[in-house]
Amino acid sequence: MKTLILTALLLIAPLCSHADVLLIDRVEAKQNLDVPQKSSTMNQVRSQFGDPISESAAVGNPPITRWEYETFLVYFEHQHVITSVLKKSKPTELGPN
Repeated sequence: MKTLILTALLLIAPLCSHADVLLIDRVEAKQNLDVPQKSSTMNQVRSQFGDPISESAAVGNPPITRWEYETFLVYFEHQHVITSVLKKSKPTELGPN
């Protein structure tokens, strides 16, 4: 039983460390990329980055809207940015579509 648990932990450990590296890499990449800043308005984002590739309809209460750009997604609550998320850098990466 102990051998089975140890084997399982050894098999899972590389997966966990790989995910940590990906997260760190993505955070560093976002810091070096020009993305909309939190609290910017929709008008400011459109003025600075142009028209998005697509705009989702507002969902929920408060209304959350998503705009898609080539390399990132922008999420708004009402008219203000709540976060920007980098898109996947390759199809095998885990993260937003």
